[in-house]
Amino acid sequence: MMMTLFRSIAGPTVFDRVLAVNSFGTKTVLLIAVYGFLTGRPDFLDLAMVYALMNFIGTIAVMKFTRFGDLAGMEEDEEESL
Repeated sequence: MMMTLFRSIAGPTVFDRVLAVNSFGTKTVLLIAVYGFLTGRPDFLDLAMVYALMNFIGTIAVMKFTRFGDLAGMEEDEEESL
């Protein structure tokens, strides 16, 4: 996890940083799931799934914002319809 933190801070490109943050989130989900399994608390799996979903949506949003500069992306659709 320290390597992913280092890459997220010092990554040479934005994509390296986003990939590192996504990898860190995935490892966190695994840690939450393993901790829930080891302590016998299955409700931690729900938390892990919610965190995984937030990680996925966040990654998609950052990548879309990086590529298009906007999250809605409606400006190009309006120009094409005219």
